[in-house]
Amino acid sequence: MTAPRTTFALLVAASAALAIVSALLDGNARWLHYVTKPLTTLLLLWMVLGAAPVVASGYQRLIAVGLVLSAVGDTFLMLRGDWFVPGLVSFLLAHIAYATAFARGASTGATAVALLAYASVSALVLVGLLPSVPTALQPPVVAYVAVIAVMAALAAARGWRLRNTPVQTAHPARIAALGGALFILSDTLLAWNRFVTDIPVAIVWVLASYYSAQWCIADSVRGA
Repeated sequence: MTAPRTTFALLVAASAALAIVSALLDGNARWLHYVTKPLTTLLLLWMVLGAAPVVASGYQRLIAVGLVLSAVGDTFLMLRGDWFVPGLVSFLLAHIAYATAFARGASTGATAVALLAYASVSALVLVGLLPSVPTALQPPVVAYVAVIAVMAALAAARGWRLRNTPVQTAHPARIAALGGALFILSDTLLAWNRFVTDIPVAIVWVLASYYSAQWCIADSVRGA
């Protein structure tokens, strides 16, 4: 990791830490959460737009679109009031952008295997989750789970297909696959805490896994 990239990673980590701590403090620190939560995602967008060399320019653009939509989703989900559905839609569109980027390097066979694995995990999550989800929210929740499972599966399939290619493409593909898996973890924790049962200091686990996922996906733009 080069010195500028190390500095940028520390900046992102500091912003993410402030977002988490300010969410825990709430009260007078709420304004800091409103600033740092979307700011962390926008810093990752900045990293993507300034990455060089990149794996592919089309891939870079799609990941950038996903991060913009994620920042919109971040904003909706942190607002007081019922902004869950707009936030859900924003992230659903972000995952479609990510999935489109990953699909370009995923083979059919690897995709089928990865889809089966992630579909199985998602089905187990939905079995435990849906009974606690209000009826009106069940269709968008199911749609979201399906889309994020496809996104993660395509990332995994792409990572598998490119595993024996030069490190310039193999390493970023592996990082993206890890990002997809971490997104599944983050959103499962978020949904479980919202609809099923309170998870102790849930915001810590949700945001830590979320920002780790976004970092991995953003970092996958840069050729190793």
